[in-house]
Amino acid sequence: MASTISSLIATTASHTTSVKPTSTAGSGPRAAHQAGILEGSNPSKYDSKNPIIIFIIQAGIIIIFCRVLHFPLSKIRQPRVIAEIIGGILLGPSVFGRIPGFTDAIFPPASIPTLSLAANLGLVLFLFLVGLEVDMRLLVSNWRIALSVGAAGMALPFGLGCAIAYGLYHEFREESGLVPISFGTYMLFVGVAMAITAFPVLCRILTELKLLQDRVGVVVLSAGVGNDVIGWILLALCVALVNAGSGITALYVLLTCIAYILLLVYAIRPLFLWTLRKSGSIQNGPTQSMVGLTILMILASAFFTGIIGVHPIFGAFLIGLICPHDGGFAIKLTEKIEDLVTVFFLPLYFALSGLSTNIGLLDTGITWAYVVGVIAVAFVGKFVGGTIAARMCKMVWRESFTVGVMMSCKGLVELIVLVSHPSFEHSFDASANNTKNIGLQAKILSQRTFTIFVVMALVTTFATTPLTSALYPPWYRKKLAAWRRGDIDWDGNDLGQDRASTDTHTIAAEKKHASEVRRLLVYLRLESLPSLFAFVSLLAEDRPGGSSSRVHPSRSIAKADDRSQGKDGAIQKGPLQVHGLRMLELTDRLSSVMKDSEIGDVSTKDPVVNSFHSFGQLKNLAISGDVEIVPEGSYADVLSRSAVEQGSDMVLLPWSEDGSLSETDNTTVEHSKQHIFEDGPQSQFMACFLAKSPCQTAVFINNGFGSQTKREPRGLARLEKKVSLGTTHGLPSVAVIDRHHHVFFPFYGGPDDRAALRFVLRLARSPSVTATILFVNMLDPWLKRGSSVEPTPNNPSDPSSLTTTSTDITEAQITFFEQEKAFWLQTQDALPADLAPRVLFDTVLSENPLQDTLARAQSEMATSAAIHSAGDLIVLGRGSGSAGGFRAEMLGMLKQARKTKHVG
Repeated sequence: MASTISSLIATTASHTTSVKPTSTAGSGPRAAHQAGILEGSNPSKYDSKNPIIIFIIQAGIIIIFCRVLHFPLSKIRQPRVIAEIIGGILLGPSVFGRIPGFTDAIFPPASIPTLSLAANLGLVLFLFLVGLEVDMRLLVSNWRIALSVGAAGMALPFGLGCAIAYGLYHEFREESGLVPISFGTYMLFVGVAMAITAFPVLCRILTELKLLQDRVGVVVLSAGVGNDVIGWILLALCVALVNAGSGITALYVLLTCIAYILLLVYAIRPLFLWTLRKSGSIQNGPTQSMVGLTILMILASAFFTGIIGVHPIFGAFLIGLICPHDGGFAIKLTEKIEDLVTVFFLPLYFALSGLSTNIGLLDTGITWAYVVGVIAVAFVGKFVGGTIAARMCKMVWRESFTVGVMMSCKGLVELIVLVSHPSFEHSFDASANNTKNIGLQAKILSQRTFTIFVVMALVTTFATTPLTSALYPPWYRKKLAAWRRGDIDWDGNDLGQDRASTDTHTIAAEKKHASEVRRLLVYLRLESLPSLFAFVSLLAEDRPGGSSSRVHPSRSIAKADDRSQGKDGAIQKGPLQVHGLRMLELTDRLSSVMKDSEIGDVSTKDPVVNSFHSFGQLKNLAISGDVEIVPEGSYADVLSRSAVEQGSDMVLLPWSEDGSLSETDNTTVEHSKQHIFEDGPQSQFMACFLAKSPCQTAVFINNGFGSQTKREPRGLARLEKKVSLGTTHGLPSVAVIDRHHHVFFPFYGGPDDRAALRFVLRLARSPSVTATILFVNMLDPWLKRGSSVEPTPNNPSDPSSLTTTSTDITEAQITFFEQEKAFWLQTQDALPADLAPRVLFDTVLSENPLQDTLARAQSEMATSAAIHSAGDLIVLGRGSGSAGGFRAEMLGMLKQARKTKHVG
């Protein structure tokens, strides 16, 4: 026993002695370099223990490259997917891959699994967004035309795809690296690739071309929804057949998938809806917990469809389908996750596809013949099938052609179909230097065949926008709408009895000079609501019964029936009709497109429009409201079109307080009023609308009219306990005792000033409004000065041609000023008796009209400052004064008024 212990100790000591030298400095392995490039390490060298560095390089290059490509393509109205597809191809072996060392340095084979993992995770999330974008209510409400157009648009290209699959199968199946596969499975795959339509890209094209609310857009969207759902079901069947070892296994996979769909619809969805309602996520938007729950559902569903032999993207798509659209939940959920998916993850996916696309492999005549054949089959099948079905649904030929063209759009969905055939038996093998994406891992398509289909997807998507613009231009849509209303015949001849002898320009001119404003169109902006409410309330007339005491209907039915009549029993005129239009910017975000496609729900729940409705009820006004989601450059066109549709007599445009059109939350930013009139989006919008305005237009420049007084910013204040930041939050606003307003209007003459004069008198009907109307007589001082009279007219319609330096006056100018003076006197004599106490007509003889007008305006505002506290108005005709000088003087007046009193 003792000898055994001694032997063990000796062995241990010997071992310890032999190991000890290896631990000395400089004689053994050292720790990895921690200083990175400071110690000379190469950051682009792939390190399996730290793959994030090379991944950041790859992601940065891909995102920047796709963004740069999209800039010129956006000028020709191409969707972002085109830039991403082209960017992926260019980064692959087709172009940049030919640079020696590029692929090994930027996309080394060992790093592809990490890139593939991120790309496919993004693809799962994007397919969830695609399912979320599909509104099944649209399919249900238009099921007949959706079924016919969708079925014909899938059946014909599917049949043609099966036909060309025979040639592709026998021509390219002998290439190396492909596994044996039956022709039936291959035919089904090619047929699905030909029959599917890119619903997400289709929505963006419809939005860009302003077709979402058109009949063509509704038909294409409805058919696209059905096409999308059926296409993904067929894709799931394809994947099941590819991954299954036998026919009975494929049947089991299909039955399991059907059972899972039923479970989602009848068990998971009701429970999910109950949870959302319980947390208030449907009414107020998804909470962070509900977003987390949704993400977990996406991953769980993707996991399940993946392990049963169907691709994980199908499970994510199903979760998107069962999410509710009530209360704008789908839109709000999309807003929370879309940017990360579309900006970061999707470009990675396209780059991964581009690494498997090699245009150089299209190097033979037969290959290019199949390229042309595949493109022709994909386009002709969709075009003919969609056109015939649309024509059978009683659409005109041009509409039918447009439907056929748009249904041929493939986009990224085509690529997803091409690469969505993974097989658990064919995992990625980095050691084999395989840079192909997951679709080629299953060895169904050769790289050459895959490239053929990518080119087809690129060409069909690229051609959709220009072909649609050529077949269905805006002028044709207007003609078709007028023809359907019965306003014109097919040749464009007017059929309206009342409008046959009336020119459109004459109607517009009459509206611009109408003496009564009965229909007002208001451009609604969130920041301008308080001032708009105060201003529009001045136009509301006191109607009998509006504020009188009520009697119970059971006691005085007759008196209740008389509420709509005047004292003499005559029916009163209808109230002022005000239509509010709120315009939101349409972007390339998924949520923006969803808002446009669900515009009815958005208009119903928009807080600005609902506030405007409530204001109308309080003021006894006939109020209506709507929301338009359009590109910022189309604001003027949409507003002009709405004015025509509403038959508006006047359009009220609030000038943005920060000089921009955006309605972003800028309540914490103090904007200088010195810069709001500088040339920018707001000024360009105003100029564009004024150039095409079909009626009178009032531009409302607010300086605190009707809104809460701005308090001074917080500063350090000595409190009872310590020095701290003072706050004005929660302090009550000062009550306005006198709600009267004073209006000052300088009358120079001309059409704009005449319209402004009528509008001032319309405002003066309100008992709370007083007005000073100043006639600026520039003619008499010139004549008294002995200026010569020239017979040739200079500019008789513009009084600003008379300045302080003018020495000559024309006969036409004398006639012009005499006519304007006569109009002013006639208006003064015709002033109703009830307005006489509140309206003052005055005249000023002036050789310096701008300076004298500004001095009188400041005097009027200073006088009313001691009496009124509800805000005053200065009304100016657009043609008044010289263009540059008057704007400068007006800005000076506004800045001065800002220091003294709120002047709107």
